[in-house]
Amino acid sequence: MRYLVGTFLDRLRRPLMGMLVLLLACAPLVACSSGSDDNPLGIGTYDPEAAASAKASESAAAAEASASAAASAEAAGGVTAESLSTERHVITSIPEDLDELKTEVLKAFVHYDQVTWNIWFTRTGIEDAQPLMTAEEYQAFTEDFEGQDTGRTDGTVRVSVLSVDQSSAYDTTRAEVVYCDDQTDLVDYDADGNNVSGTVTSQARYKMSVVMVYEDGIWKEAAEEYLSTNECTV
Repeated sequence: MRYLVGTFLDRLRRPLMGMLVLLLACAPLVACSSGSDDNPLGIGTYDPEAAASAKASESAAAAEASASAAASAEAAGGVTAESLSTERHVITSIPEDLDELKTEVLKAFVHYDQVTWNIWFTRTGIEDAQPLMTAEEYQAFTEDFEGQDTGRTDGTVRVSVLSVDQSSAYDTTRAEVVYCDDQTDLVDYDADGNNVSGTVTSQARYKMSVVMVYEDGIWKEAAEEYLSTNECTV
C-alpha cells in the first residue's frame, strides 16, 4: 500500500507542479491571459498577438523618445557633420564648440554650398542660388554658369569645414568660413555624354575661403577665394 499511495501522490503532484511552473512562467508576461470558462483554474496562457503588440508599443515609445531628443538638440542649435550632409554633398568634419552665431553661419554656408553644387550636378536651377548670395556674387556666378557647356556632374563632393570665424569681435554681420573641398570623386559629362573631367571641374582638393555676410535677415555668400590645391585633407 505504501508504494501504491506514493505512486498516486506522485501522479497527483506532477500536474500540480506543471501548473505551478506555468503560473510562474506566465506571471511576468503582460501577454498572458486567462479565460474563466475554458480555464477554471485561472492559469495564464501565452498570447502571441498581445506580446507582439506590447513589443511594438515599447519600440514606438523608444523611437518617439529618440526623435524627441534629436528635435531638442536641433532646437538648441546643435548640428553634426552627419546632420548637415546629403548623399552628394558630404560634410566630413566641422569645428567643435561653435557658439550660436557661428553655428548659424556654418548652417548657412553649408546650405549655400549644397545648392550651388546641385546646380553644377544637374546644370539646372540657377535661380535657387540667388537668395543665398549677394547681388554681385550672383551676377558673377550666373556669368560663369552660362559660360559652361551643358551636361552634368556625377559623384560626391566631400567638405571638411576647418574654421568659422567672425571678422571681428564687434562685427556680427560678417564671418569667414575656411574649408577643404574634395572634388576627386567627381566626373563631368558634356551634353553628348562625353567625359570632360578636368575642363569643368578639376578632380582635386582645394582649400577655400568664403566670406558670409548678414543681409536681408539671412547669411549670404559674399566672396570666395582659392587658398591652395591638393594640400588640405578631408
